[in-house]
Amino acid sequence: FVCCISFWILFSQGKAPAYHLILEGILILWIIRLIFSKTYKLQERSDLTPKEKEELIEEWQPEPLVPPVSKDHPALNYNIVSGPPTHKIVVNGKECINFASFNFLGLLDNEKVKSAAQASLKKYGVGTCGPRGFYGTFDVHLELEDRLAKFMRTEEAIIYSYGFATIASAIPAYSKRGDIVFVDEAACFAIQKGLQASRSNIKLFKHNDMTDLERLLKEQETEDQKNPRKARVTRRFIVVEGLYMNTGDICPLPELIKLKYKYKVRIFLEESLSFGVLGEHGRGITEHFGINIDDIDLISANMENSLASIGGFCCGRSFIIDHQRLSGQGYCFSASLPPLLAAAAIEALNIMEDNPDIFQTLRAKCKRIHRALQGISGLRVVGESFSPALHLRLEDSYGSRENDVKLLKRIVDYCVNRGIALTQARYLEKEEKCLPSPSIRVVVTVEQTEQELDKAASLIKEAAESVLN
Repeated sequence: FVCCISFWILFSQGKAPAYHLILEGILILWIIRLIFSKTYKLQERSDLTPKEKEELIEEWQPEPLVPPVSKDHPALNYNIVSGPPTHKIVVNGKECINFASFNFLGLLDNEKVKSAAQASLKKYGVGTCGPRGFYGTFDVHLELEDRLAKFMRTEEAIIYSYGFATIASAIPAYSKRGDIVFVDEAACFAIQKGLQASRSNIKLFKHNDMTDLERLLKEQETEDQKNPRKARVTRRFIVVEGLYMNTGDICPLPELIKLKYKYKVRIFLEESLSFGVLGEHGRGITEHFGINIDDIDLISANMENSLASIGGFCCGRSFIIDHQRLSGQGYCFSASLPPLLAAAAIEALNIMEDNPDIFQTLRAKCKRIHRALQGISGLRVVGESFSPALHLRLEDSYGSRENDVKLLKRIVDYCVNRGIALTQARYLEKEEKCLPSPSIRVVVTVEQTEQELDKAASLIKEAAESVLN
């Protein structure tokens, strides 16, 4: 009150502004209200009898831990493979020609690769039981990283023990909250998880649409001009795939490079499908287009396709790769790659370097089946003619996604029962940012003969006519 009176005196003398007195008055009224307001006690609850408690417990139904799943859900009814998933695969006891596994170069059952893995098994044992920073770095890991860097013609490479975790760890190692990532809407699930972990500002552009991407880049450039101070500390990335897992399409890398330098963004390139496939020596999309690999800020790929091993790798400039050794979650916190798998990958690299014709052979077989699959009634081929993983999608939906999936499954089952192993593309439907249409995936390898390729195409056509018509 003394303070209020003093302000009143000052105000009356013209020495204090009016808003001071108003604020003081509000404060005094609030204090008076608090002093004289009644206190409320929580209503005491009457004690329940033991019988009433038991009845309440019996009536209570907890929320389900997970939503109910149908017993015929595909994830609960998987095919069982007996033996190695090589050229011939035994599915549910039936031998088939394998058009489902990503064994592009046929190295999964290669005798040299198996011998290298067996020798490593005898020397190092089965696993590593520790991350790279805690006695999990073996000499064979360093050798593989050196070999990958030399093969890709980059300064340095880093390997991960799990293919999915490679790009999912690499993205959040560089892109943080407040940064901006421009990403193709057809990006694979591993990229999506990396973006989610980064907590960055994600801007999706239409699949392989460089006009739409440039529109987003121009909009961001305009925003940056409004707040130059913030723009100086905001990093910008473009994340794309060499060959898209969900579509089989190739990314327009030359146009992306132009946009990179025009708008000053960094490019991350995921090459799990294109490494060991594209280019004269299998180095991927940069070799395919004749682009200097230094124009790409980071290249990521798994070793689970062409190298027929497990894990993944990133390569690029030394200062970029070294940062992942401190910030790549999959590198820092997962047990390192088992030495036998590293030895297998090294031997697979040896075979790729010694037999460069293998890539031309693979592309020729891809083009053969791509051509043979054209014109199937009710189905359309999605993907480049040189992509080893093609998609067959329905030309028209049959009412719902569930119906479409069931129809495609019938086509797959028809082929499996007649000796051709195919698979449907699987997605976590509630997690995907842009859920792809249901499809059958057809995978080509160098081991498949021309007769087998023609047989597969003919059988798929026969299955489509039987199921869809």
